[in-house]
Parts: sequence; structure tokens; C-alpha cells
Amino acid sequence: QVQLVESGGGLVQPGGSLRLSCAASGIIFGIYTMGWYRQAPGKQRELVATITSGGRTNYADSVQGRFTISRDNAKDSVYLQMNSLKFEETAVYYCKADYRGNGYWGQGTQVTVSP
Repeated sequence: QVQLVESGGGLVQPGGSLRLSCAASGIIFGIYTMGWYRQAPGKQRELVATITSGGRTNYADSVQGRFTISRDNAKDSVYLQMNSLKFEETAVYYCKADYRGNGYWGQGTQVTVSP
């Protein structure tokens, strides 16, 4: 049974930082491309960042330079360091694992950016 469990969400002020974590089980973590996505109220889910099995990263233009995705294959985990958060980045953040068309999603963690 595949499980992706996100944690680290919460309430943060504009300009603040949060670090999200996603722990995977039930997959050979090291071969999967891992990603973070987010869905704001009333909007479609969008890509935030991905990291391949080889460590290559890709970011949405809107978060480039402020967010950092990383992975620890020894811990079957992927992380998202978010700095300089903006009000409009309030959303549910989801972790995803992809390998050759097989994709798995976590349940999401809420990030609220508010004074």
C-alpha cells in the first residue's frame, strides 16, 4: 500500500517561512520523481516544484528563488522549504510521486499565509 504523508503546514505571516515534509512508504522511493503541488480555494491544482531521482529540480516561475525542493532517499522523504511566503500562496499543498505514468498523491497539508 502506497502512502504519502505530508506535514509541516500551518499559519504563517506574509514574508515568513515554512518547511513541508512528505514521507513515502510502499514505493521504491529512489526511482520516483517527487513533486509538490498546491491548490488554492476555487483554483486548479498547480505545480510548485519537482525533483527527479537524479536530483534535477524544476520550479514554477512564481516560486523560483524563494522555494527549494530537496529529497533524502535514505529517509524516503521529500521536502519543500518555502521562504518569503505571499498571501496568495495560501493553499493545500500536496506531495506527489511519479514513475513511468504511475502517480500517487498525498492527502495534502494546509498552508495559510495571513497577518
